[in-house]
Amino acid sequence: MALAIFDLDKTLIGGDSDFLWGEFLAEIGAVDKQNYQQKNRKFFDDYALAKLDINEYLEFCLEPLSKYSLAKLRKWREQFMDAKIKPIILQKAQAVVDFHRKKGDILLVITATNRFVAEPIVANYGIQNLLATEPEIQAGRYTGKVSGEPCFQFGKVTHLQKWLKQTGENISGATFYSDSYNDLAMLEFVENPVVVNGDEKLLKIAKQIGWKILDWQK
Repeated sequence: MALAIFDLDKTLIGGDSDFLWGEFLAEIGAVDKQNYQQKNRKFFDDYALAKLDINEYLEFCLEPLSKYSLAKLRKWREQFMDAKIKPIILQKAQAVVDFHRKKGDILLVITATNRFVAEPIVANYGIQNLLATEPEIQAGRYTGKVSGEPCFQFGKVTHLQKWLKQTGENISGATFYSDSYNDLAMLEFVENPVVVNGDEKLLKIAKQIGWKILDWQK
């Protein structure tokens, strides 16, 4: 029994949930459409180039959560799951999750996406353990700020190390699946790094080192 750790966006799903949530909010009129979509695309492109200012991005993407009640946000999230996420669920990803589950491995998703967006997607795969960027909540509403360190780049390793201490689980024999160069620190941290649907920069490194490379989108 070992840890089977999964990135979320473009790994378990065939798209970026943070970006798609922003698009969804623009489409339903919850944010100023033209301005929000333009900024959302810019941050998405910066992430792909490994140039994302995570604090600036989180200030942008968490701000809409502070404008609405949790009840309204959860209703929108259900609609978002049906409209944007379920069409990009990857069957090969589900098969690998199920394979690890049958082996008795401990399933964990670790993602830079905030917990509000990520949680129902992870649950859809039947995975109970989630490490994500945590949006701050006060008096039953989101504040638009981050609670703690963003779960991004080396921050993922930090979150995982804290989780290992809290749970008593062991990193020995762990596998981590990811598509992104931004997850290089996590891939180097585990015994079995696997590049899935990899971006250009990560694929180049994976080929040089000899890491396993998979494509779950074909």
